Parts: sequence; C-alpha cells; structure tokens
Amino acid sequence: MRQFLFRWAITTIAVMVAAALLDGIRYDSVASLFGAALLLGILNAFLRPVLLLLMAPLIVLTLGLAIFVVNALMLLLVNDLVHGFHVDHFGSAFWGAILISIVSWILSAFFRGSDGHVYSIAHHTKMRQVKGRVVRSSKPGES
Repeated sequence: MRQFLFRWAITTIAVMVAAALLDGIRYDSVASLFGAALLLGILNAFLRPVLLLLMAPLIVLTLGLAIFVVNALMLLLVNDLVHGFHVDHFGSAFWGAILISIVSWILSAFFRGSDGHVYSIAHHTKMRQVKGRVVRSSKPGES
C-alpha cells in the first residue's frame, strides 16, 4: 500500500509539473489534480499494457515512438473522465505525456534503492551475508 501511495505521489508531482510548464494542460483544484493522477495511474496499470500489446507492430515499426501516442491517449482519456482537469488538444497531451514520463522516471530513479525497490524518503542499507560458492577458473596456469 505504501508503494502505491508513493507512486501516486510521484505521478501527482509529474502531472503538476506538466501543468505548470505546458499551456495546454491545467487543473482547477488540487482535488482534480489528485483525481487525475490517481486515474492516470490506474489506467497506466490496467489499460496501457493492453493498448501496448495491441499496438506492438506499430511500436516496433516506429522504433518505440508510438508509445508516446499511447501515453497521450491515456492523458486525453483522463481529460474526459476527471472534472476539473483539462487537456486542450492532442499536441498538449503528447508533450504532456512525454514530460510526465520524464519527471516520473527521474523521481522514481532518485528514490529507488540498490535493491530495485522504491523507498519514500531514505533507505538505510543493511549488510546481508549471501551464501554461495566461489567458482575458480579451470584454465591451466591460473589459480
């Protein structure tokens, strides 16, 4: 649950940055911002994988650039479903989706620990002893 809330916070910050930097994306209240970020996260978790699978040939053909179109479509869908969140046109959704992806990626990478998990503020690494064996080379002359 904590990881879900953290991902929601990252998405909220990313949408807020996109709305601040782009003229075509805006929100009327903080509640509509939170709602848009929540719905965008839910759509990205459930609908986006299906769309990526259906668009796989086009994604391969465009060397992955069609993924940005899928992300823009997700943002336009959020525009239609959340009252108080506005995306003016596809161009705004396209650039907004790119910006949201970059900001989310940076924030996620900043808070990601060495074990791949996302931690909220700080992560104190614990030394763990790993059981295993040393494999030595079997080449002649090496020890």
